[in-house]
Amino acid sequence: MAAIQKLYEVCKVSLFEKGPSSPEAVENVRAVLDMITPSDVGLECEAQAVRVWRRPRALSRKTVLHSSPAIRYRHIYECKSFSIGIYCIPASSIIPLHNHPGMTVLSKLLYGKVHVKAYDWIDIDEPGNLSKVRPAKVVRHGEISAPCAAMVLRPTDGGNVHALKAITPCAILDILSPPYSSKDGRHCSYFRRRPKSDQSGILWDRTRESEFVLLEEYQPRDNFVIRRDLYTGPTLEL
Repeated sequence: MAAIQKLYEVCKVSLFEKGPSSPEAVENVRAVLDMITPSDVGLECEAQAVRVWRRPRALSRKTVLHSSPAIRYRHIYECKSFSIGIYCIPASSIIPLHNHPGMTVLSKLLYGKVHVKAYDWIDIDEPGNLSKVRPAKVVRHGEISAPCAAMVLRPTDGGNVHALKAITPCAILDILSPPYSSKDGRHCSYFRRRPKSDQSGILWDRTRESEFVLLEEYQPRDNFVIRRDLYTGPTLEL
């Protein structure tokens, strides 16, 4: 059985419309996901190119790049319970800070190196004006390189709000359970940091101020685009 077929089969019995059936189900999916390699999903040539990749001189300087290859998404499968797909991200490209409301996410870096900054929301007694700004704590801030274990983002912990910056060209295999669905209230929103000096109406213990940031929703620039790309790996038997 092809590795991607095995991943689909374990997702089918472990993931449902309300998410994973249990913590054990998540671990079952992660165990299979950890075994996936670039060649299992039609990305061996891209992975080989990254192994000998050298940072272009233009990227070594602190210059603004006015154009770069687009981030691409290779769709593999989606149903009401889960989706499987691959993000192929060029070097220096960024997926801005975004959320996964009510969703469990399993992410496997297939090749390359990426910087991840991830937050969890902080529950507060005084909600203030949460429609504009919310406090969050940093749970991950650093680089990861393939090969590595899959990351798990849960609805309320593990870094459900995160941003990605490709250090080298990279590819990330994502499983979302359940997938994004605006009609079901699972809309992807983007966020940015807001200075704590702003008057937000939120009260906090100033002795713990350095442990969190304030995030506000915003619309990314028009030049942030994720394009659909053709999946070239083994076909799933549904």
